[in-house]
Amino acid sequence: MATVAFIGLGRMGAPMAANLAGAGHQLILSNRTFATAEALAKRLGASAVATPREAASRADVVITMLADEQALVGVCEGETGVLAGLRSGAVLVDMGTTGPEGIARLAGRVEAAGGVLVDAPVSGSTAAAEAGSLTILVGAPPASFDDLEPILAAMGERVFHLGATGTGSVMKLAVNNVIYALGNALSESLVLAERAGLDREVVYEVFEHSAISAPMVGYRRGAFLDPEGTPAAFAMTLARKDLELITGLAVALGVPVEQAEANLKMYRSAIDAGLGARDMAEVAVHLRDAARGD
Repeated sequence: MATVAFIGLGRMGAPMAANLAGAGHQLILSNRTFATAEALAKRLGASAVATPREAASRADVVITMLADEQALVGVCEGETGVLAGLRSGAVLVDMGTTGPEGIARLAGRVEAAGGVLVDAPVSGSTAAAEAGSLTILVGAPPASFDDLEPILAAMGERVFHLGATGTGSVMKLAVNNVIYALGNALSESLVLAERAGLDREVVYEVFEHSAISAPMVGYRRGAFLDPEGTPAAFAMTLARKDLELITGLAVALGVPVEQAEANLKMYRSAIDAGLGARDMAEVAVHLRDAARGD
């Protein structure tokens, strides 16, 4: 089994690391808050280290699961960063939603450090991360993918090799573009039906048993029906970040994405209203407030 350094132990990263440990891989854990890595390492029988550099120096595969490109660059660069400790021939696997341009910017620096960069963003909820049933979207050289596939399979039910490094990120943006369109359509339609006098729970049950039913409609039920009592699973600021990546890629490719632009406008409006840290489903809360004139 491989020795894997895992960096970024948030809501998605921690269960993904746990599944790697369950599959028998030796883990070295690193997190911005060392106590988080230490506690998880104790539970999993893994090792916790203080810096990304130390984690990378002890592993042939380094996985990052971070919020955005800024966080990834912060972990990779500097005296205590991954690149300072990366072994020759090691593979750095970014599993966050960095975007193809960010991956391209980092790839050269990883190559200069003697390593290979692979992008393998994931699609799925925290429950899927816990169950090891994520969909993993990989951009990698063929030889690197062959070596990594057993490691990735410990975290995901389906592992797709899309092509060269960067293609996984393109696919993730395409998937997320649909997610945000569906999420905002659910918010609009839910509030529309409510304002017409229909019961919120009945409306959502119809959504789940109609032509618009999708896995996301089911597992996001609590966020839409009980926003105050359901912990945020995906903040609006992260949705805005992804949609900015999506619309930026569309501009670069000359592809019109008017729906994505409208969804980005909606998230920006909700964030300006103070909902940035709240779950993306709370666009419905924002629309209710607007309908009341709040």
